[in-house]
Amino acid sequence: MNVYCQLAKDAIKNYLEKGEIIKPPIGLSQEFLEKKSGVFVTINKNGQLRGCIGTYLPTRVNIAEEIIQNAIAAAAEDYRFGPIRKEELPYLSYIVYILGEPELIKDIIELDPQKYGIIVKTTPIISAGTENVVFNGYLPYKSGLLLPDLEGVDTVEEQISITCQKGEINPAKEKIIIYKFTVEKYQ
Repeated sequence: MNVYCQLAKDAIKNYLEKGEIIKPPIGLSQEFLEKKSGVFVTINKNGQLRGCIGTYLPTRVNIAEEIIQNAIAAAAEDYRFGPIRKEELPYLSYIVYILGEPELIKDIIELDPQKYGIIVKTTPIISAGTENVVFNGYLPYKSGLLLPDLEGVDTVEEQISITCQKGEINPAKEKIIIYKFTVEKYQ
């Protein structure tokens, strides 16, 4: 198992067995201790999604801390699933995504669902000729994120549609902006 997934596994195992959050282990490469990046941790059980949580921008001092925190969150806080139990540990596999910095796109032709993940955000509606935000009955600043190269997501249109659904965004009624990002994927 690669060092990224091993760190996620160790963080989850320790948290479930002892209720403690581990510190980054001694001997990690400088990249783990110096690089800052958004990180997603995906947990699968027997090939089925069991948890996935992450950050698209760094929130911790380094990627080691991001992996530890997001691994625990994926195991204990993903609202789509109940918390993982100790008995499940032998059946779990892990994927760690190290995210590149999001980049605003100008046209959907820039997207490729196999190469880029996307973030879709709503934008406020500005009253013509003023700086005033108009409330249109929708909550402002909703967002959704979808990682790249996911099974069953083959077109840009599918990628945008799924991301909007995740963010509870109605692109027919809400103005959106889209960011793309690359990932380093470890499994």
